[in-house]
Amino acid sequence: MFAKLEGLEKKYLELEEALAQPDVFNDQDHYRKLTKAHADLRDVVGLFRRYRAVSEELAEGKQLLHDADPEMRAMAQEEVQKAEQKLPELEHELKVMLLPSDPLDEKNTILEIRAGTGGEEAALFAADLFRMYTRYAELKGWKVELMSESPSESGGYKEIICLIAGDRVYSHLKYEAGTHRVQRVPATEAQGRIHTSAATVAVMPEAEEVDVEIRPDDLRIDIYRASGAGGQHVNKTESAVRITHIPTNTVVTCQDERSQHKNKARAMKVLASRILAAERERQSSELSADRKAQVGSGDRSERIRTYNFPQGRCTDHRINLTMYSLERIMEGEIQSLVEALGTAAQAEALRAQATD
Repeated sequence: MFAKLEGLEKKYLELEEALAQPDVFNDQDHYRKLTKAHADLRDVVGLFRRYRAVSEELAEGKQLLHDADPEMRAMAQEEVQKAEQKLPELEHELKVMLLPSDPLDEKNTILEIRAGTGGEEAALFAADLFRMYTRYAELKGWKVELMSESPSESGGYKEIICLIAGDRVYSHLKYEAGTHRVQRVPATEAQGRIHTSAATVAVMPEAEEVDVEIRPDDLRIDIYRASGAGGQHVNKTESAVRITHIPTNTVVTCQDERSQHKNKARAMKVLASRILAAERERQSSELSADRKAQVGSGDRSERIRTYNFPQGRCTDHRINLTMYSLERIMEGEIQSLVEALGTAAQAEALRAQATD
């Protein structure tokens, strides 16, 4: 590990030297690449230098333990204890920093929420989850763009798809994928009995052309009249689009826009992201066939969290975390959950690294 850190420090110094050259501004693209590479290394190099300084303090303190002056020995003993406590913490931080970063963490995210078991109550819960994520996006300063929706009779959603754009959206939301379960008394329940319903959440990094190659010959595109509520154009204008990716049998429909071209563009964006997510899941399954991650695979069939309204609690089953702040969580205050899941994922990655 330390040989790697020394190599990173050497690279950091080389970048500093390159950025100090007088003609560095002549090529703006090259300059931007240098500054980004320099910034990417700044934190880990700074932490490594701090670790090395504490190590040197520890070595010096141990030498002073043999000093003839009792006061000097007492002072050295205190410094040694501080350094011995600090070094393991710094080493752990360095190991976390050296973990391979997810290349998709910087991506925007396509979020799909579907009502599961529970009928209308499940559709209402899907709407609650959508509101929770949109409120979280507002708190983070992200932008939410509705891409497709299928409302239920009671005001919920059978399905809703949106694009969330902003700073490192996927890194925050990727562990939200899975089955979310709710336990509460539905408004239509006269006996006051608690019902259990569910909704599934899919979190997909927004795919770009460089991420996924989709051949036009592999697509079947059907144009049809939109159905359901939507205004005068419904059933009169053939603007709804259904795209089928034949090799993977992935089907995406979009009918929310009046323009056929806009519906097609949105459907293609969702299709590309689904194909990218499926390929990523396939690769991940191959890599972790002999190891089950504590945070879970993100498979939508896996129950990940329970929202119990009578008790005001939210439990994430993957990390055995229970929080009695359900009202705030449903208002989008899920950062504590996001951070806990990220920490658990890091811990699992470190354990996996240690056994490789």
